Amino acid sequence: MTPTKDLLDRIAAEEAELVLEKFDEDDAWKLGNLLAKEARARGAPVAVDIRRPGRILFHASLPGAAGDNDEWIRRKANVCFRMEKSSFAVGIALALSGKTIEEKHYVSSMEFSAFGGAFPIRVRGAGLVACATVSGLPQEDDHALVVACLRELKG
Repeated sequence: MTPTKDLLDRIAAEEAELVLEKFDEDDAWKLGNLLAKEARARGAPVAVDIRRPGRILFHASLPGAAGDNDEWIRRKANVCFRMEKSSFAVGIALALSGKTIEEKHYVSSMEFSAFGGAFPIRVRGAGLVACATVSGLPQEDDHALVVACLRELKG
């Protein structure tokens, strides 16, 4: 994956497209199950997580996922909530700027990971309400899995 302005623009368009009308615990369950089902169909060894700040709404570890995936999820979700963008977008922007997350945002890479897989869940009129995260695949594939399932949920 080569970081480009076009890729950054594509991710911004995905974020603008995938604003939902509502998102509650039932929607988190639906999205989590969509993610787990699609990951299983792909044979993907991932962990899947949907959370609000301070509250996990859905979590599943599929065969082949490691405990380390949970740590990546936490750190990617921290990026999503703090920057209010997908972790992939933040990582691409950092790569294009030639700066690390520590240099640009003054945060620790032990707490914040700007790698693809965490995607903001926004509700029209309310803004960022949750974050869906996948960890276990290459970052662009983690990101793509969340986007595909959010599109399906949105219908």
